[in-house]
Amino acid sequence: MASLGWTGGVVVGLIAVTAGLGVLAGRHNVVDTAWGLLFAGVGLAAFVTSQGHGDPVRRWVLVVLAGVWGIRLAVHLGRRSAGRGEDPRYEKLLGSGRAHPFLNAVLKVYAPQAVLAFVISAPLQVGAFEAGRVGPVAVLGVVLWCVGMVFETVGDAQLERYKRWKRAQPPEQVAASVMDRGLWRFTRHPNYFGDACVWWGIFLVAADHWPGVLTVPAPLLMTYLLTRGSGKKTLERSMITRPGYPAYMRRTSGFLPLPPRRAGR
Repeated sequence: MASLGWTGGVVVGLIAVTAGLGVLAGRHNVVDTAWGLLFAGVGLAAFVTSQGHGDPVRRWVLVVLAGVWGIRLAVHLGRRSAGRGEDPRYEKLLGSGRAHPFLNAVLKVYAPQAVLAFVISAPLQVGAFEAGRVGPVAVLGVVLWCVGMVFETVGDAQLERYKRWKRAQPPEQVAASVMDRGLWRFTRHPNYFGDACVWWGIFLVAADHWPGVLTVPAPLLMTYLLTRGSGKKTLERSMITRPGYPAYMRRTSGFLPLPPRRAGR
């Protein structure tokens, strides 16, 4: 498919700019902010190159879903990291390559993120070229995407409010405080759960017609990363040492939103 060169070029171009900004900023966690923009860029490239090929409604749906999700995530992560230093994850990852720091960062941070973004965005690239009209499977996908956006957006907002509240309290009074309010009462990771819903929703929009169903590895890979890769598993490895968090883990679902378990169960 000729559009693969364009979508791949967008990913490479954006990741190259991000790497340059990382060098200027002296920290490579800028790639987190660029993560959502990679998908927004792929969605836009697929939309443009599929002109005259794919169903217009599906093309618009996919570019909007990818753009809204990607830009919101980029803005959120950009604000969160503003004025802060390097993420400990990247310090640990890059610690062994000090002789060639930039090459080390490209091989361990930027290149893997670019490859993952290209693979996971397969539903955007394939779905934009499908000529069949939007059907019930695609509608279900949009509904699931909306559910995911609610969990991501509301969950992030609730966590930010909690952090502001915690900073305003005497440290000794909130030492064992854990965010277990709102959506965080039902899942330890409403933002990761929402992220998974978003990408399963985008997949369903593409899977409404052949060959979109063949892109199912994309949401599977994203879900794996969120639950077993750099998402939930990595975060909880650092959080479990904090006072109150082990008890929170025992009573709260790790991913799927469920009613809290009672103490002793």
